[in-house]
Amino acid sequence: MTPPSLSQVLHKKTMIPLLVILLLAAIILAALYIVYRIAFYPVPLKGDTTLSALDNPQFRAQKDRIHRMITDMAALPYEEVSIIARDGVRLTGRYYHSREGAPLDIGFHGYRGSIDRDFCGGAQISLSLGHNVLLVNERSQNGSEGRCITFGILERLDCLDWLAYANRRFDTPPITLYGVSMGAATVLMATELGLGDNVRGIIADSPYSAPLDIICQVGKANMGLPPALTAVLATAAARIYGKFPLRAAAAAEAVKKATVPILIIHGENDHFVPCGMSDIIARNCASPLQLETFPDAEHGLSFLADTPRYERAVREFMTSLQS
Repeated sequence: MTPPSLSQVLHKKTMIPLLVILLLAAIILAALYIVYRIAFYPVPLKGDTTLSALDNPQFRAQKDRIHRMITDMAALPYEEVSIIARDGVRLTGRYYHSREGAPLDIGFHGYRGSIDRDFCGGAQISLSLGHNVLLVNERSQNGSEGRCITFGILERLDCLDWLAYANRRFDTPPITLYGVSMGAATVLMATELGLGDNVRGIIADSPYSAPLDIICQVGKANMGLPPALTAVLATAAARIYGKFPLRAAAAAEAVKKATVPILIIHGENDHFVPCGMSDIIARNCASPLQLETFPDAEHGLSFLADTPRYERAVREFMTSLQS
């Protein structure tokens, strides 16, 4: 038998570490894809997800009332509208008309949320004030196109595109931005981009301080993952598979450049987005800010926890913006 040559020996010694590296790389990429699917991938619509989502424990106690509110919301007449975002994605929404020349309230729903569920209370307040209402389907959700949910990073740019559409169509009306959960963080993150002089104020219901903050919070609460590890995995997954920079913006940083009045609403019993995140945003805000916290209210449920107080706070804030 002919002994192996030196080149053959070196080739084997080189190939084994290379195969190990490739295997490790494949494992890491697979793990990052799993993180991407869990955190950023939109859940496909299956049947009436707006109502089926009410089986979530946080909604169960108020399920019948929310069901009635959603049904009432769905019965209102509206116009289906759409725009093409700056990256070519088609975004959809609903326009509810009260009267010509009225102030316009633009609403942004939450993470894996919907117009009907997240604005079945807030939109009714706007309409009762005689405002026109534009409710946005966030990118990659509920009929809007998009690669994935970006926790407000790309959605904040979509906010500017919706503002441009509203200004063209309605001749620069007085505008209030209104967001719930991720939508709340989105409109706050948009403040550092320049909203235009006709944007009079912002209502943010249950916002998180930064995309990474909420992802790390959920990773620790639900899976026991160390925040530092979650941050690395989520940032890499967003960049590789979502094609967006997760660290590009944060509500708590953006409001340092805010120039319009802001109303923040948050439930003190919010176990998903801790109420303390709104405290951080409030401390950083450069513009006048009013923080209303609701004892015993869970995530995004302050309206249900104390409807009269919630309605009063929103009405007074919106009315003050028009004076």
